[in-house]
Amino acid sequence: MTTPNLDLHKRAKISPPPTEAFELFTKHMAAWWPLATFSVGMEQATSVEVEPGVGGRIVETMADGSTSVWGTVELWKPPDRIRFTWHPGTPAEEATRVEVTFRQAGSGTIVELIHSGWENRPDGAAASAQYDSGWDLVFGRYAEAGLGQLDEG
Repeated sequence: MTTPNLDLHKRAKISPPPTEAFELFTKHMAAWWPLATFSVGMEQATSVEVEPGVGGRIVETMADGSTSVWGTVELWKPPDRIRFTWHPGTPAEEATRVEVTFRQAGSGTIVELIHSGWENRPDGAAASAQYDSGWDLVFGRYAEAGLGQLDEG
């Protein structure tokens, strides 16, 4: 029996060139990520940071100073690509994987996000379906911050 492909694919075209698009996604994640609704701490979340380089963590910070690790950077190739494990609020052993690529397109950038590895979660199919709509909103916020738009195709 084959497992259905649950990989999620999102794509946006944004105005900045790849170097700025990469920095917006990584260095400035807290500026566009909707922490109050898409985080571990929800209303208590104050920031999220991507630590640069392979082995860097994606860390959410709460108002009381406590933190939650969302994932770990596995590939860091600015301005072209970043790949990281993803497990906000779930055990690291159940981590999925997110890969984001940044490709020059005229004066702007095509940004593609692929979220895979759902077989690592006991609720993989349900989680993938939930993340599909969640990424539409979150990645849409990223696109808006980059003066672009999420592609529907």
